[in-house]
Amino acid sequence: MTRPDNTARRALVAGAALIVGALTLTACGGSAQADGDRDGKGGRQSADVSVARIAISAKDGSTGASINSTGVKVSGGRLTDVKMTVADSGEAVSGSISPDGTAWKPGKQLERGTKYRIAATAKDREGRTAVADSSFTTVTSDGSFIGTYTPDNGTTVGVGMPVSFTFDKAITDKKAVQSHITVTSSSGQEVAGHWFGAQRLDFRPQEHWKAGSKVTMKIDLDGVEAADGVHGVQKKTVTFTVGRSQVSTVDVNTQTMTVVRDGRTVKSVPISAGDAQHATYNGQMVISEKFTQTRMNSRTVGMGSEYDIPDVPHAMRLTGSGTFIHGNYWYNKGNPPFGREGTSHGCVGLADVRGAGGSTPGKWFFDNSLVGDVVVVKNSPDSTVAPDNGLNGWNMGWGEWVAGSAV
Repeated sequence: MTRPDNTARRALVAGAALIVGALTLTACGGSAQADGDRDGKGGRQSADVSVARIAISAKDGSTGASINSTGVKVSGGRLTDVKMTVADSGEAVSGSISPDGTAWKPGKQLERGTKYRIAATAKDREGRTAVADSSFTTVTSDGSFIGTYTPDNGTTVGVGMPVSFTFDKAITDKKAVQSHITVTSSSGQEVAGHWFGAQRLDFRPQEHWKAGSKVTMKIDLDGVEAADGVHGVQKKTVTFTVGRSQVSTVDVNTQTMTVVRDGRTVKSVPISAGDAQHATYNGQMVISEKFTQTRMNSRTVGMGSEYDIPDVPHAMRLTGSGTFIHGNYWYNKGNPPFGREGTSHGCVGLADVRGAGGSTPGKWFFDNSLVGDVVVVKNSPDSTVAPDNGLNGWNMGWGEWVAGSAV
């Protein structure tokens, strides 16, 4: 069966790290003063003037302030109070002062295109007070870009799972963007990036990830200019774990699938590949989503009214264009028996029951598969799946892959 690509990718902005950036050690607020005065003739300050110096990272009246690194620092004293509000509504923005009293940062990532106010108070060792304030606007959506990415932080994935970014703006300075994203593995494998057009960047090693390895993705795009006047707003470190190795091979000639885990064959099951009019793609395909049950409607992939099945069991996406490996309960129970010929519209079917229950080949494979596992199809009359149709860059040779890197 086929189904449109509705991969839900998580916007990476959600949960980004809030790191206070480098700040100058002079008051950057619109007004900054200390109790006491000068001598009125430009002379030395009175002994009553605080030596604490407050620095607010976003200058008063500025636009384009960072949503990640806006904060307050002080030298020569300790912060005693910092209040941050949304200018239009007066809504308070929570935050915290560091244990040593020298810095403050918001408790959550700021919103884009929003005007804020900060008022800060500090005292020096003599108890003398200094104050500073600033009113500023964060970078707008039009003037910034974000990238949704997969896999998520803290997940365990199969050995075929690439790191994949999709940006919400066209990237013209690909080198600047790619050079601020690093992907490394505890296995020591070399990892390279490859651009698919102007808005997608994937990373992978030459061969599948080593089972059990830890992969770290460092994103340092905050302030990076990707196109004229368009800057990044993301700063985060993401880690995920590669699980056991599982590669399943579908042979269209024999209508069987052999599941190999950590080098050992664990199961061989009959399948039903595409029929003569709707052949299944050849090549390596990576499971990108899993659904216990889902609806599949042929109209969504340009096949008219050929099918509309609201409860397809144990469905796992293999391509962006709608190829799945899924359970099939509607096959003809007579002759020929399941697994003797291809009957699908391009998907790989496994014998299953309605309702996604029972003990079936479809349920077994679903329960024993991870997002990121590899399904290889061979001996189909169709072409090899395109590398950018889903997470299927393994169908591109290493030399061509590296040639698509901007760094």
